[in-house]
Amino acid sequence: MKHPAPDNDLLGEFLISARSFTEYRAIFALSDADLHGRILDCPGGAASFTAEASALGATVTAADPVYARGPDDLRRLAITETDRGSSWVTAHSTRYRWDWYGSAHRFRAMRHAAAHRFGVDLIEHPNRYVAAELPSLPFPDDSFDLVLSSHLLFTYADRLDADFHLAAMLELARVCVGETRLYPLVDHIGRQLGDLVAYLRKELEDKGIRTSLRETSYEFHHGAHTVLVLN
Repeated sequence: MKHPAPDNDLLGEFLISARSFTEYRAIFALSDADLHGRILDCPGGAASFTAEASALGATVTAADPVYARGPDDLRRLAITETDRGSSWVTAHSTRYRWDWYGSAHRFRAMRHAAAHRFGVDLIEHPNRYVAAELPSLPFPDDSFDLVLSSHLLFTYADRLDADFHLAAMLELARVCVGETRLYPLVDHIGRQLGDLVAYLRKELEDKGIRTSLRETSYEFHHGAHTVLVLN
């Protein structure tokens, strides 16, 4: 399958994002019941979701290849990447809807708070953070009740081809006994990827994995208000 050529001013490599628990709840429409099971966040990046959900009693594991770095280096990187991402978003503000965040200033503040919370939890609970990279995860089948995956698949469709997407989704489904939820279904600059979504849904369903599209009240990229659910 073909994808649009990357935008020349697009961030040069994968961004390590520091999203908050509040953002995760909005993006994935997480209920209180969702937070009672075993949860995988993959890729986890520098999000504070693992720390904050664990504090509420959830059992959360975050997986990301960046966790192979030393904790002090990773804590510094989380702040640097937060500034880089916030600067990008502010410079390209017309590509986004700001009603959920309220302003670019509040966006940056929320991400900085999440990055700091991540850094503290990484030091205090390193066992929650597993250095692993899709499409191969070091977990047994059915290890998790819920898998959350955001801002890798589809986001970087200009660099990750359809075969990678399919292999990654099959792997996420393998380690999950319940639902796998993926967001967004647009690329990094907001381009719709309907053909890729349709192709992957057909391939997954041919392999016995049911899929559905679920609306979410969260929308940052214009038109990015749909979660792909595998179960």
